[in-house]
Amino acid sequence: MNDFIVKTQVQDIQPFLENTIIKFEGYLNTVTIQDLLEGKHGDKAYYEGLLSNLRRLLVYCEEGLDACTIIVQTEPFQKLVAERILYKIYHKCIEEYYSPRYNLWFEDRRITYPDRSAIRFRQEPPGCFAALLRGVEGEFHSIREELIEFEVEYRNQKLQSKE
Repeated sequence: MNDFIVKTQVQDIQPFLENTIIKFEGYLNTVTIQDLLEGKHGDKAYYEGLLSNLRRLLVYCEEGLDACTIIVQTEPFQKLVAERILYKIYHKCIEEYYSPRYNLWFEDRRITYPDRSAIRFRQEPPGCFAALLRGVEGEFHSIREELIEFEVEYRNQKLQSKE
């Protein structure tokens, strides 16, 4: 991939990360475990795990946004560093969204309809949490589609450089 394509891809991901951070921070700054339990009685440990996974995902998105901002502003553009950043965003943000730590939710790959959510929860989550994840799902799916091609090409480059 040439420098222009990689830089454009980094610039395209920045608004996605910014919007995701705003939504996750807004949610985490307003909700407590007690709120979740009052809204829907459930397993406290499960709810704590959901919030923990969301905080972890938020941190990954913030790190990715910081890295994108720095690499776009750096002159001359460092293509290899940008490629590593995109690779990390794919694995830390996108993959973590679809398959988080402790497997408290997962992607049901059998869902192919655009109006249905592919996210399935191990237990019934509070409605506000499920709505949050489903509200960003379309954006995550679009970015994943963009980065999947990049990720395959990046991995092939790494394999060729080792040979």
